[in-house]
Amino acid sequence: MAHHDLDELDEKILSMIVENARVPFLEVARACNVSGAAIHQRVQKLTNLGVVKGSEYIVDPEKLGYETCAFVGLFLTSPSTFDFVVKELEKIPEVIECYYTTGQYDLLIKVVAKNNKDLLRIIHSELQPLGLARTETLISFKDAFKKRFPINIRD
Repeated sequence: MAHHDLDELDEKILSMIVENARVPFLEVARACNVSGAAIHQRVQKLTNLGVVKGSEYIVDPEKLGYETCAFVGLFLTSPSTFDFVVKELEKIPEVIECYYTTGQYDLLIKVVAKNNKDLLRIIHSELQPLGLARTETLISFKDAFKKRFPINIRD
């Protein structure tokens, strides 16, 4: 993975667009004392470098009836099944994050479900058929906090 040296203007732009992906480029330009075209070019550069991977709307699953959030540690039967299991996990809509990990789990996934009964259905009907050795489920009561990636290029 390449590390990219960014300057203070890049840092200021990143700080603003990470805080609010919908902030108008002209507002960013005013705050940075440069033209809107310069901001557009810089954001395009950051995107081309892969520093910025896009923007997104954040949906609150609870507001759509998904009241249970769980982290499920997956133990695979064999390392040769990693690719298959990951591809199958991508097909399950309720699996919203997946990580390769060290430690006791081979994979760690984040699952949203309508309730505990729905979570049980997902585990039994969607996860178990993947041929896992076993799973370990941790239910989250609520988010303590979420943070954006800190933009501190200069120490």
